[in-house]
Amino acid sequence: MKTHRIYSASVASVYPLYVAKAERKGRTKAEVDEVICWLTGHTQKTLDDQLAKNTSFQDFFAQAPRMNPSRSLITGLICGVRVENIQEPTMREIRYLDKLIDELAKGRAMEKVLRK
Repeated sequence: MKTHRIYSASVASVYPLYVAKAERKGRTKAEVDEVICWLTGHTQKTLDDQLAKNTSFQDFFAQAPRMNPSRSLITGLICGVRVENIQEPTMREIRYLDKLIDELAKGRAMEKVLRK
């Protein structure tokens, strides 16, 4: 099942793709990390630990220190699907992260990406 593969994929396996996407558009690894930490409540150290452990997406979100309550403000299309309409919780969290990285790469101001 495709969904199972996404959940069991490690965040570390996708993380370099997030960074590369951002860097191609003039953004930085530090900004990608800031977005991930904002969403999950991780610190830079705990994010680095999760990446080193090859934590799956499912565990990464399930064990996040504090999912940001403002993430419900993330709306729009990702992969042709409205992120706010995704019912399955883990998939919604993955798509929230995808949407934030897309916004970052498109040059949106960090304040807007982080819903400030």
